Amino acid sequence: MSAYEGRFAGRAAVVTGGASGLGKAAAARIVAEGGRVVLWDLNADTLKAAATEVGAVTTVALDVADPEAVASAAEISNAALGGRIDILVASAGVTGATAPVQEFPIDSWKRVVDINLNGVFYCCRAVVPFMLRNGYGRIVNVASVAGKEGNPNASAYSASKAGVIGFTKSLGKELAGQGVIANSLTPATFESPILEQLPQSQVDYMRSKIPMGRLGEVEESAAMVCFMASEECSFTTASTFDTSGGRTTY
Repeated sequence: MSAYEGRFAGRAAVVTGGASGLGKAAAARIVAEGGRVVLWDLNADTLKAAATEVGAVTTVALDVADPEAVASAAEISNAALGGRIDILVASAGVTGATAPVQEFPIDSWKRVVDINLNGVFYCCRAVVPFMLRNGYGRIVNVASVAGKEGNPNASAYSASKAGVIGFTKSLGKELAGQGVIANSLTPATFESPILEQLPQSQVDYMRSKIPMGRLGEVEESAAMVCFMASEECSFTTASTFDTSGGRTTY
C-alpha cells in the first residue's frame, strides 16, 4: 500500500509508454493512490497485460508519432475518464541506434525524434485543451540526463530529450496561472526494458557517469513522477526534476 493513499482520489490520468518501465510503474502508483488511468502504448499485447496488472480504466494502442492517432486517443480517454484528463505522463520513448554521428542511420534519427520529441508535442497539444477546460492539469514529460549532458553515440536520443526539456519550459510558461503545470523529469539510466535496445557497453558507460555508482530503480523515478503529477507540486512549472544519482546537479 502506498504511503500516499488517496493522493490522486478523483483524478484522471493518461500515461504514454504505459505498458512497461517507468510509465507502467507510475500508472500503478497513481491507481494505488486513488486515481484512474488510461494507458497508451504501441504494443497492444503488452498493453493489455499491463492494464490488467495496473487496474487501468482502458487502453489505447497507438503510435505517439501519429498526430491524428494521438488526437483520437485523447478524445477516447477523456470520455473513458468521465470528461476529464487531469494528468498526462508522457513516458513513451525509444533509444535509437548506438553509433557516431557520421555513421548514424538517418531512419533511426527520424524515428527517435518523431517518438521522443514530436510525440510529446502531439500528446500535450491534444490533452491541454481538456485540462484548460477544467482549470486543472499536471503534465510530466519524461526527458533524460542525456538531454542535459549528451551521451556519445546517442546523438538522436540526446537531442530529442534536450528538445523535450526546452519544449516543456515553453509549455509551462504558456500555461502558468491557468491551473495547469508542466515539468520534465531528467532521470539517469535506470533498470528498464528500454535498456534491451542498447549494447552493454553503452549501459556500462552510463553507469560509470553516475556518482552513486549504480543504475536507478524504476520506483525511484516513479515516486518523483507522482509528486510532479500531484496537487502538492503547485509552485514549480516550466522546470526539470532530477533523478540522476548525482550525475547532473543543475
